[in-house]
Amino acid sequence: MRKGDPSAQDQRIRTGQTVFALPGKVVQVRAETATGFLLSGYGVYRENSMRSEMLGRKAIRLIDRVTDQMIQIALVVVLFFGVYSLWDTRQVYDSADAANYTAYKPTTEDTVSFEELQRKNSEVIAWLTVNDTPIDYPMTQASNNNKYINTNAEGQYTLSGAIFLDYRNRPDFEDFNTVVYGHHMEEKKMFGPLSDFADRVYFDTHPYGGLFYGGRDHGLEFFALILTDAYDDKLFTPAQNEPAERTALLDYIRSTALYMRDIPVSEEDRIILLSTCTSDITNGRYMLVGKITDELHPQIVRKPKPVVRFGNGIEKQIGRFTSLPVGVWIVLLLLLIAAAVWADRACTRYRRARKNTNNTEAGAGAPPVTRS
Repeated sequence: MRKGDPSAQDQRIRTGQTVFALPGKVVQVRAETATGFLLSGYGVYRENSMRSEMLGRKAIRLIDRVTDQMIQIALVVVLFFGVYSLWDTRQVYDSADAANYTAYKPTTEDTVSFEELQRKNSEVIAWLTVNDTPIDYPMTQASNNNKYINTNAEGQYTLSGAIFLDYRNRPDFEDFNTVVYGHHMEEKKMFGPLSDFADRVYFDTHPYGGLFYGGRDHGLEFFALILTDAYDDKLFTPAQNEPAERTALLDYIRSTALYMRDIPVSEEDRIILLSTCTSDITNGRYMLVGKITDELHPQIVRKPKPVVRFGNGIEKQIGRFTSLPVGVWIVLLLLLIAAAVWADRACTRYRRARKNTNNTEAGAGAPPVTRS
């Protein structure tokens, strides 16, 4: 048969051959060879597909594991900072407790301990007491009003700061008006109890205090409570010693006071204004105003009110928990991290064992185990 004869081409096709026409040529390939090529190509494709699928599964497992680890680390970090925040807050409140300074409290008869505190910090100038309240602290004065916002009476850094006199006032309290500052803190620390005077009954039943300076005790008789803001220059300007300034200041106190006690106060007296923050108004300040006297007012011993606690003294237990030393917290944190790592590895082993069990049962012809 001739090469180009169509009948010959048909014969080759019938005998299992395939003819491909190229320019100037006719290529003959056996059908079984073409089929092999196709199967071989499909096999390579299938192998690559399975390999890609396996890599994808490995990548998913890796991402899943990394995600689990990151979540666990994040939880541990959040827990750590939460616990640290509780511990740090507890330290701030503990450092602000008036009981820390009880050993230094002076009297006219005994000033040795107070002088010891002054040797530690020469800027301690006085001791302030508001009778029948937790306010019972040494008073400081620096060359500015910023230092004792975060420095205590012993000269150490602390967020609770100290009770301090305005730097523009005389340290011997000879100015007509003396301004004293202190942080408003929870748990009745520092000047926190001043907000209690917003209750009229409390104001009426706590009229006295004490001020030690110049080597002897002096009395305080409180006669006004004011709610103002931090920008009230009429109240926050110390040493208004001119006669006209004294009169204007007393008139302003009487006109703005929330409560007044009817006691004689004149331009010849010396008054003290105790100031602390309040959230009752924007940039709010409570000011408890009293006059300095030579008459002493001993504290009244009051029967403490019963404290209502939840359960079996939970507040006390929380206090003990948050007052643990920092070393204990570090050990607890390490134990927590170790427990988290152990739990993660245990879960991983369990998942692998479960998978192997399912594969074994499936290979033996048993139906795969499904989770309920």
